[in-house]
Amino acid sequence: MKSILLIVLAGLLYIQGDSQKPVLYLVGDSTVKNGSGKGGDGLWGWGDFLYNEFDTTRISIKNLARGGRSSRTFQTEGLWDNVLAKVKPGDYVIMQFGHNDGGAVNDTTRARGSLKGTGEETQEIDNLLTHQHEMVHTYGWYMRKYIRDTKAKGAIPIVCSPVARNVWKDGKVVRGTDSYATWAATIAKEEDAVYIDLNDLVASRYEQLGPEEVASKLFLQDHTHTTEAGARINASLVANAIRNTKKLPLRKFLKNQ
Repeated sequence: MKSILLIVLAGLLYIQGDSQKPVLYLVGDSTVKNGSGKGGDGLWGWGDFLYNEFDTTRISIKNLARGGRSSRTFQTEGLWDNVLAKVKPGDYVIMQFGHNDGGAVNDTTRARGSLKGTGEETQEIDNLLTHQHEMVHTYGWYMRKYIRDTKAKGAIPIVCSPVARNVWKDGKVVRGTDSYATWAATIAKEEDAVYIDLNDLVASRYEQLGPEEVASKLFLQDHTHTTEAGARINASLVANAIRNTKKLPLRKFLKNQ
């Protein structure tokens, strides 16, 4: 009886200790978490391998990104509210959106686009997909809300620019400097949030590997969704960026830090 009691108490202490660990939440689209990866088509998001970079005895990694979502629809579908309800002081939230924000603002198939830029412009619509009246904002407005909501919960926001696509021009990978990468950087700076220029980091790594190796090993079906090898590379780039950001306490949870 005494041994059973000790086992129960040990289990309770383990659960309590685990619940006190900080959590790193990941939110974004399929480039962060590709739900089809385990289905056999070999496509993965970088968030599925970020745990390899951290000491998970001291911090938990929760990849709550959802494929097909934009900065707008991750909020309007209630996915962000579900994440935010879990966030506690001392946690971290990495947010990466933009790949799906350039779609149609209003149509009958996806209706996921946000307005371009970082301003306060709005477009009032009767959503043809959800049949709901909706006020659509800019990409920057939605990103600003992620940052402010995270800070309000006592957690630390980290903004990533969208990963680079396998699109080349004149021997270089095309960056998103005329759109989402710059807009993400602008909002992060305005809101005093940590910024990781993942777009440039990934593009630079692809250029080191060369277009032939990138096309044959890191992409299978399109120019956006990576194989496991590509996802692991991108996860390591995120980790290295965190490691090199000295003001970010999250770096102390990395392996080999």
